[in-house]
Amino acid sequence: MLKLRRGIVSRAHPLVVRIGAQERPAWADEGMVGEMHEGDEVIVNTEALDLGLGSGGFDVVHVNLTRGLAGDGAQSENAMKLNYTSLQHPVEPIEAAAEEAEPRSIPVLVLGLHGQLVPAAWAAHRAEPELQVGYVQTWGGALPGRLSESVAELRRSDLLCGHVTAGPTYGGDLEALTTIGALWAAAGPLGWDAVIAGPGPGIGGSGSAHGHGGMAALEIAHAARALGLVTLLAPRMSDGDPRDRHRGLSHHSATVLRMLLDDVRVPAPADAPLDQLQDACGDRHELSIREAPLDDYAESGLPSDHMGRGIREDPLFFAAALAAGDALAATAVTEPVR
Repeated sequence: MLKLRRGIVSRAHPLVVRIGAQERPAWADEGMVGEMHEGDEVIVNTEALDLGLGSGGFDVVHVNLTRGLAGDGAQSENAMKLNYTSLQHPVEPIEAAAEEAEPRSIPVLVLGLHGQLVPAAWAAHRAEPELQVGYVQTWGGALPGRLSESVAELRRSDLLCGHVTAGPTYGGDLEALTTIGALWAAAGPLGWDAVIAGPGPGIGGSGSAHGHGGMAALEIAHAARALGLVTLLAPRMSDGDPRDRHRGLSHHSATVLRMLLDDVRVPAPADAPLDQLQDACGDRHELSIREAPLDDYAESGLPSDHMGRGIREDPLFFAAALAAGDALAATAVTEPVR
């Protein structure tokens, strides 16, 4: 059974819910459950916070009993997301508008981790300021598109031109029922010049080779290659992660590179462990060295910490994402689809 508890909103911004004698941080997807006001009676899911999960530093509001029971729903949409759950809701899939369009030649940068998004998008903009780069959010991390503060910041800063939530994810500017449908729309009627695609925040993981949200990268890359789009993979790398499986080239990226059915391009900074990368790429994937402007990024004012480690504690993580964004921009302006 779901671990649902009744509480009272004691503060709306940032959201805090009182359950019994406890004041607990919470998050509400107001696009789904309505606005939160002090004194509202709410039902919250407390499971992740009670378990102390890394991605569960807060309770999640399931329903607002005070003001959340008056929604009218949609009138014409006929496709559902989160279907057959208590949070199922209708959406208007972008695929319907994209079906007749002929996709253009745009590159796709595949992420395995949401933390790569901001430095990659910033680096692409730095290299080509006029480039229209959009983000396709996939499964692998958080499903609500509105949860990501990174996406909100990038949209405010005009570093992303759009946000499509694909598959089970929801709440972006536009909705797609599939990842391949989102990429088709991006290359067609949306008019994007390039795509960054990957999971939302809070990646799921089990410590195993295949049981983690980074495997979304495998499916994204296959979808992009099926459409004939040049596909780049941003390798997850670290010189500050305490876990051996993520130091140097993460086992997440190594597994995806090994299992891909088609070739991709793998950009990396010059000071990366290139022997690890070359071994993972083998004779199939193209490894390229790109610029990674760490100092400029550190001064940009954008988020420069990942899992509690700053850019100085884990420079390789940020350098790899920056190199990938730089490569995306270069590909978008110089190279046609194969």
